[in-house]
Amino acid sequence: MVWGRAQAPLTAFGPPRRWPRPWWLVALLLLLWGCRAPVRSPEQVQVYIDVAGEQQTVQVPAGTTVQEALKQAGIQLGPLDRTDPPPYTLVRPEMTVQVIRVEERFEEVEEIIPFERRLLRNEALPEGESRLVQAGKNGRRRVTYRILTENGQEVARQAVKEEVLEPAVPEIVMVGVRQPLVARPIPGRLAYLAGGNAWVMEGNTGVRRPVVLTGDLDGRIFRLSPDGRWLLFTRQRPEGLNSLWVVDLEAEEPEPQLLQERDVVHFADFSPVVRWLVAYSTVEPRPGPPGWQANNDLWVQPLRESGPGRPREVLEARAGGVYGWWGTRFLWHPEGYGLAYARADAVGFLPLPQAQEEPWLDLVPYQTQGDWAWVPGISWSPRGDVLYTVMHGRPGQPVEETDPVFSLVALAPERLPGPVLLVEDVGMFAYPQVSPLRPLPDGEEGYWVAYLQALFPRQSETSRYRLMVMDRDGSNKQALFPAEGEPGLTPQEVRWSPAPVDDQGQWAVAFLYEGDLYLALVPSGEVFPLTRDGLVTAVDWR
Repeated sequence: MVWGRAQAPLTAFGPPRRWPRPWWLVALLLLLWGCRAPVRSPEQVQVYIDVAGEQQTVQVPAGTTVQEALKQAGIQLGPLDRTDPPPYTLVRPEMTVQVIRVEERFEEVEEIIPFERRLLRNEALPEGESRLVQAGKNGRRRVTYRILTENGQEVARQAVKEEVLEPAVPEIVMVGVRQPLVARPIPGRLAYLAGGNAWVMEGNTGVRRPVVLTGDLDGRIFRLSPDGRWLLFTRQRPEGLNSLWVVDLEAEEPEPQLLQERDVVHFADFSPVVRWLVAYSTVEPRPGPPGWQANNDLWVQPLRESGPGRPREVLEARAGGVYGWWGTRFLWHPEGYGLAYARADAVGFLPLPQAQEEPWLDLVPYQTQGDWAWVPGISWSPRGDVLYTVMHGRPGQPVEETDPVFSLVALAPERLPGPVLLVEDVGMFAYPQVSPLRPLPDGEEGYWVAYLQALFPRQSETSRYRLMVMDRDGSNKQALFPAEGEPGLTPQEVRWSPAPVDDQGQWAVAFLYEGDLYLALVPSGEVFPLTRDGLVTAVDWR
């Protein structure tokens, strides 16, 4: 038995004793409860709301935004409505909120398109004399305006759509600038581009007429058909670079016809044997320099009196070798069974219909250190057995990409193993041009080669040039224009007359100088101007 105090269960003695809380603790709690801050309703502020000149007052809690105040006032905003101050602003007592009702509507208005007045300077008219070439006529257009009103007052009007109902016809006035030049007989048809317009001389230099007066010819393409009937040219267009057009020069009222909307920069010309067949190469416009990416393709398209035929792709778009983004130059073979081609790294031949490139001359591409590429000029002999071109460097000698050395050479792969040097240090823009066949004293036939000689060959990129002529083998070189010490020509492709210009058997070379058209006679060397308005930018002669 274990001795000790017995542990009686709690239930034996009843519930546990509850001790009373101190009275002072209860008093303290009551005192603290009475000292707490009283609960107040949110402070109200008065706001004035002006809706299109009508004002109302609203009571809103402090800290309310303008947007919430408008909602409490039952004011809804339209999709264009605005408030002053903005909806996210917290209201202040006595604040005025301006609600500006903004409405949008569209309105169509027919307007007059005033015609332009264009002046064509013409040295064929006496100075001060003028002649109306084309009467002007106003056009019409339908313009859709977007109109915004604020509280009923118009605050903005913007044209969002324009439809030309009738184009304006410009008034064209021909103004004489100097005394008439001496008229000289010329063979064939000579076309030239002046001030964005196409003109033609026939019979003699005093007989000239405008054939395209749109003022937007860009001069990239300007070629006569072999029979002289059609003129092929490019016009600027608002979207892209240009578009390709033709005009029938023998029509009673020549009307340009759109041949191709695609942009054409480097090549478009008529076939020399297939009547009215045009070949061209295209580019894609680009925002950065030089403004295009060449496709290096080739298309042919027939031309009929009823209108242009369907184009056919001969050469698919391709890279085009080194600096192919600049583009390839093409030139029809005189017999029409292919085209010569020139690009920054090669000169060769493209036979048709196979369209497989045959490189004749590999070139070290010239590093221009700019956003353009150098591509040599090319010209066929009359029978197509020799191709004249310019090469970077000299035949048989190495050349660096930046070496400013250029040579005029002749290529005849069927007879010669390589390029034949004709002119050293000629300059990059020599652009050889071969004359038609001419009779020689011994009964044979020959031809001349006109070319440009850089005045400063090692700076030929920026140098002016002198017009030169030589026999087909490079002999008998003759300087035609300008004289020693005078400013030279800018780079260009000159044009030979299609036949002798006089009974003495003289031929002529048409070229541009300081914006005017000149003729140089060969072999006499006589030079005389055909225009004096300073606006000529291109010429062709057939």
